[in-house]
Amino acid sequence: MPTITEDSIRSLASFRGEGVPVTSCYLNVDGRRFVRHADVEAQLDALLRSARSRVNGTASVHDDLQRMERFVRAGLDRSRTRGLAMFSCAPRGLWKVVPLPVPVRSRVVINEQPAVGQLESVLQDHPRFGVLLVDRQRIRVFVFDLGELAEHSELVDDLPRDYDHRGERERGDVAPHVDALLHQHLKRAAEVAFAAYQTHGFDVLSLGAPDQMASEAEGLLHPYLRERLCGRIDVTPSASIDDIRRAALELEERHERKVEAERVSALRDAVGARRRAISGLKDVLAAVNDHRVDRLLVSDGFGTEGWRCGGCAALFAVGRACKRCGETMAVVEDVVEDAIDVVLADGGNVDVCVGSADLDVLGRIGAFLRY
Repeated sequence: MPTITEDSIRSLASFRGEGVPVTSCYLNVDGRRFVRHADVEAQLDALLRSARSRVNGTASVHDDLQRMERFVRAGLDRSRTRGLAMFSCAPRGLWKVVPLPVPVRSRVVINEQPAVGQLESVLQDHPRFGVLLVDRQRIRVFVFDLGELAEHSELVDDLPRDYDHRGERERGDVAPHVDALLHQHLKRAAEVAFAAYQTHGFDVLSLGAPDQMASEAEGLLHPYLRERLCGRIDVTPSASIDDIRRAALELEERHERKVEAERVSALRDAVGARRRAISGLKDVLAAVNDHRVDRLLVSDGFGTEGWRCGGCAALFAVGRACKRCGETMAVVEDVVEDAIDVVLADGGNVDVCVGSADLDVLGRIGAFLRY
């Protein structure tokens, strides 16, 4: 399954149709909800029917929609794919399909550029996750990307198991020898984890080890890895990959919610102190139009109809005449999605926050500003 990256999303967000509409389609193909392929096709039919009614005969968009329809009807391997993102602008040579291992919100967006907001949300909610598991015999390192196993390293050390018994540790100078062997074992574990980080990279790291070993193992990690630690995972090196993945994803979700809560709290404080932060759709769109947004925070599922100027491309919550250049504006299906795309194209960051009551109070959208 192709991996989406921040760079690939930014590259897609920077694409412009140059006067020709770009069609973006997100389709939820999760087999747990849509058991039969016919159920997926029925959902697609409804989406396309709605989209065709909005485009008023625009030939290139109809071509885009037909291309998407043909792709889905040709059949999908849904054993690992639960969401699908398709982007097309036939006259400009754009055709990109991104299968995703997570569900998406089904929608079709027709705009001047690809609607990449949901891709950004997927990437933000599923950072590349490293897992280091170690006990007295085995070292295992896993890297998960969007829940899929991207790397697996393993090392077995023949440490003397018997030395760990209390009676044998009390004999002479055996204990220092055992401690030295264990230290070397944990040092190798740190080296294996850092090698995986150098080769594949990961955003966060979790550690699974017996309590009496975990603190020493953490202390031996490279500083780059220590700063990425997000907690300990309650699985052993002998666990199955499915159990390890499940535990890692649960820890990852708790970590992401914690990071989101911290950022929303910082936004709330900065807005209250008027320190380069704003909230509410009207003010955020004004900052987006000025290309001042450094980090955008949006409540998950927040979207609303808005307006885009055909002259200066400014976004507004209400229309019809542009307050910047006076040109007539056109309705856009989701002005929040458009704002996300502009921020990404400007090199800013976007956090889609799940279940944040504090952000909802702030109008479900806010931003830290560059100036």
